[in-house]
Amino acid sequence: MAFYPKTETDLSIEKDRLLNTVTAVFAACGMPDTDAATLAGTLVHSDMRGVHSHGVLRVPDYVGKMTREGVNPAANPKVISQKGGALVVDADNGMGQIGGTFAMDRAISAAREHGLAYAAVRNSNHCGALDWYAMRAAAKGMVGICGTNALPTMAPWGGKDKIVGINPLSVACPAEQENDLVLDFAFGETAHGKIRVYHQKGEPIPEGWAFDEDGFPTTDAGRALTGLIQPIGAHKGIGLGMMVGILSSLLSGAGYGLETGNMVHGPTAGKDGQFYLAIDIAAFVDPAEFRRRIDGIVAQVHGSARRDGVERLYVPGEIEAGFEAHYAAEGITLARTTVEDINAAVDSLGVAASHALPLADE
Repeated sequence: MAFYPKTETDLSIEKDRLLNTVTAVFAACGMPDTDAATLAGTLVHSDMRGVHSHGVLRVPDYVGKMTREGVNPAANPKVISQKGGALVVDADNGMGQIGGTFAMDRAISAAREHGLAYAAVRNSNHCGALDWYAMRAAAKGMVGICGTNALPTMAPWGGKDKIVGINPLSVACPAEQENDLVLDFAFGETAHGKIRVYHQKGEPIPEGWAFDEDGFPTTDAGRALTGLIQPIGAHKGIGLGMMVGILSSLLSGAGYGLETGNMVHGPTAGKDGQFYLAIDIAAFVDPAEFRRRIDGIVAQVHGSARRDGVERLYVPGEIEAGFEAHYAAEGITLARTTVEDINAAVDSLGVAASHALPLADE
């Protein structure tokens, strides 16, 4: 597989060094050490899997959330109700990764007893990439499914008002010899941040990414920023986004749509919601046979006919697993500006200078 080309200014940072630095930054925001390590771990996990949009580039944003924007750095998530495998978790207005990890772990435990368990989370915030949680269930021999709401950036199909989020979904299934199957994607054709990059460069965005304010397709990045993100699959993407938003919010009492904030004023702390579902395979079929059948599905994809010019067919999560192996051996490739931003946080928060990341490959 091909990896992102490394530019002259990009840097390679060893995983453990990056993890230690980002953990120290979050601890300096008032997080308990274990929570700081968890939050840092979720971001480094995303970078290791090549999903840099949800990696350590978010450190300045998260520092701002916990030091200026009302998110509780010392949150103590709790199960506030449970009926069999149905759990409601209050995330105590903490970072979504702390409440989400707590919720998925509790769902896994409850699924051992009940066959499956669904944890609905309220009073939460941005929770990062969802594969972190789904893969926790797969690592325990379960199927993991989770979803979250997002700030509204889409309109009902044919509409003009931003009232639907791109609300991502993740599913992970354990395999035997192959990598686990891991699906993680949102229901918009792109992310708002990617459009901003094109706008900064003065370049048109690709066709199919966005609508203008009047709901018509546009390649003008400026008009796209004030307009709408296009859904995947037209009206189907809108419907799926709405349903994931509902499952993430209404069962726990979290905010839905504009109740969570907007793209002008930003998110409202503590309004996000998520859901975390763990399915104990052993409650249905032999887990070993399930994993072997997953291997068979992977083999079927790899062995199927390819279009001319296509070297390999991939299953969900396989490309990300390739990045993980590559970065483990070579170090994580990060933009220099991302490293500089982390070092600025080290300095501004009074973290020991020894935690500063190198600005040249070692």
